[in-house]
Amino acid sequence: MLPDGKMCPLVTRPSNRSGLKTIPVVIIGNGPSGICLSYLLSGYTPYFKRHSLHPHPILQRKLEEAPEVSVLDQDLEYLSEGLEGRSHSPVALLFDTLQRPDTDFGGTAESVLSWWHEPDRAIPHLVLGRNAPGGAWHSIEGSMVTLSKGEWMGLPDLPFKEWLKQKKRGLRNNRATAEDIAQYYQHYVMKKGLQKNFKCGTVVTSVRKVSAESISSHSQKDLQEDSDSIWSFNEKSAEVFQVDGFFKTNSAGDKEPFSLYAENVVLATGTYDNPTWLGVKGENLSYVHHQLSALEEAVKNNSVGIMTDPVLIVGAGLTAADAILFAHNCNIPVIHVFRRRVTDPALIFNQLPKTMYPEYHKVHQMMKEQTAACAGPYEHYISLPEHHVLSFGKDKKCIFQDKNGCQKAYKISMALVLTGSNPNLSFLPNNGTDLALDSEQPVNPKRNPIDVDPFTYECTQEKGLYALGPLAGDNFVRFVQGGALAVASSLLKKANKNPP
Repeated sequence: MLPDGKMCPLVTRPSNRSGLKTIPVVIIGNGPSGICLSYLLSGYTPYFKRHSLHPHPILQRKLEEAPEVSVLDQDLEYLSEGLEGRSHSPVALLFDTLQRPDTDFGGTAESVLSWWHEPDRAIPHLVLGRNAPGGAWHSIEGSMVTLSKGEWMGLPDLPFKEWLKQKKRGLRNNRATAEDIAQYYQHYVMKKGLQKNFKCGTVVTSVRKVSAESISSHSQKDLQEDSDSIWSFNEKSAEVFQVDGFFKTNSAGDKEPFSLYAENVVLATGTYDNPTWLGVKGENLSYVHHQLSALEEAVKNNSVGIMTDPVLIVGAGLTAADAILFAHNCNIPVIHVFRRRVTDPALIFNQLPKTMYPEYHKVHQMMKEQTAACAGPYEHYISLPEHHVLSFGKDKKCIFQDKNGCQKAYKISMALVLTGSNPNLSFLPNNGTDLALDSEQPVNPKRNPIDVDPFTYECTQEKGLYALGPLAGDNFVRFVQGGALAVASSLLKKANKNPP
């Protein structure tokens, strides 16, 4: 485990004209995106491995043009041109195919990257996170398995499968458990020597642009360990980012406030913090929950079981499916309500290969075969497709309505509303809405991500502010790393740390 004590002291570096000491980069969020970016900013540099052969002939030719130049220093737009795959981000596709050249075709070709540690190119930075490194992976029930293949959960230069072998464990149906992934990310930070950049138990409450001239030189605490690298920041910078928040100093919940000043801020908070609400009457009652962990807790406390009223599960995504599987394995009766038709092509279950995801295929079968109108082979489960919740009552009666307007009432023991989550950007002006593609709507990772330059991931509406991962529309670990590559490349150019 990483130390969760006090912040490390900040390296004394030259001040700008106002005397203000600034941190070059503050990363908000310590999940896979933040960890990968910290690795790249710590001087770890990818080069094309000589004599390696990439299956994409055009990319191979481009890589052979300048093998002595780091990928970070090359033209990412040129390298990624013409690549196709499961992401809309060209840089995400580039970095993914460099690390896993033929993985989408079931191949096991080795990475064509060679990693070198060049400490003189490191950029001092801080990574702020609420949990231990790994972010939201520590909040997911440990036995849950990933949607992605286990090998796709790995970070640069430390394959997840190799780490798992050292633990004398293997993948289940090519997929990993959340507990293994959370442990792997913590191990990665320690193994790569990144821990000096991480501050856990940290909550950011505000990020805003301020005038450098208006801030005195003694207003920032020393917050980072000494570093061999000195940041060549812009002496004429008129504005910096003020990052305010607090760290939890002990298990009793005591808080210590802080203020940081940063030349650049990277948003890497993911979307797990803010579950979506239905917005119906009674949703704030104590038996209505919005996270799967509430069901796990209820099982531990024996407050739900085979003899209790059913648990209501609302939603038709993978988290709802995980809840159904968990309840089914514990013999807990379930009423499952969702708005879509079971045959809707947009339903995630209709997009997953049956052989790779047998447990989700089982849930989909239950949804189709065990409706209230048609009894099926699955005990303790009722599916209500094309229904929505109208209200939750104080007597634990829930009222649903179907597509024809007919209403039904069921007595339940507890409700789990698992209809997705949204990013919590309350620390940004206007909740970050001004940064989104559609500035009239809230930021949403699928429908309305933050508008970023596709080759630097810098926000188009706010220079010096970057967004990574789901906030920028990259929703899988294998693809968030390309965003980190783009950000690191951009910051190195700003810092004049690119070789000639």
